[in-house]
Amino acid sequence: MSGMRAPSSILPLVLHEVSYAAGGRNVVDRVSFELAPGPRTVILGANGAGKSVLMRLMHGLLRPTSGEIVWGERDPDRLRQRQAMVFQRPVMLRRSALANVVYALKLARVADAEKIALAALEAVGLARLAQRPARVLSGGEQQRLALARAWSLRPQVLFLDEPTANLDPTATREIESAIAAVHAGGTKIVMTTHNLGQARRLGDEVLFIHQGRLVERSPVEQFFRQPASAEAAAFIKGELPWV
Repeated sequence: MSGMRAPSSILPLVLHEVSYAAGGRNVVDRVSFELAPGPRTVILGANGAGKSVLMRLMHGLLRPTSGEIVWGERDPDRLRQRQAMVFQRPVMLRRSALANVVYALKLARVADAEKIALAALEAVGLARLAQRPARVLSGGEQQRLALARAWSLRPQVLFLDEPTANLDPTATREIESAIAAVHAGGTKIVMTTHNLGQARRLGDEVLFIHQGRLVERSPVEQFFRQPASAEAAAFIKGELPWV
């Protein structure tokens, strides 16, 4: 492996004055920032603030109404291969846990798909359930399977949209351990969460979104210790109403 060159980074990811309109209003409103390799980025905000839409814009599932999103990698095929997204309610194929991961790898034309899939399941603690039908797994197990499926492709950037929503504390801890392992493997993590404790445990920096606008960006401990905006302070205290 020492003679092989590592693939060039698809980062930075630059958003410039990005807006997305739906239902007669801007769900995302003139948002600008740049994401670099390394730090884990957590996007916080009340329900309806635009977090999930912003994630889908970055991932490429939605196109901005205005503004532009520019990756460091311009080749669309390489870009698709090097970034992935895990949704709050992942879709499971009607096959085993192992086969779900193998299918994703074969679609990407990855060699040794079964070997890599088994390693990914092992990394998220699901090796013993490899032959279990994916659709009978618990919610937490399905989320870990979705992480394994995405991680098996070795993306440089992994988007996670509320990865532990509606999960119990044990399942949440298991997902957080899996996310930490993905980050330790060199993947850039960008995630939304409504769990403030989780944001502190898993994040290095916070992007705080309020009514579609990027109100604040700061290191995670600074955000919680000394928020720079009244909206962020109210959100941390649980006083910011949902929109």
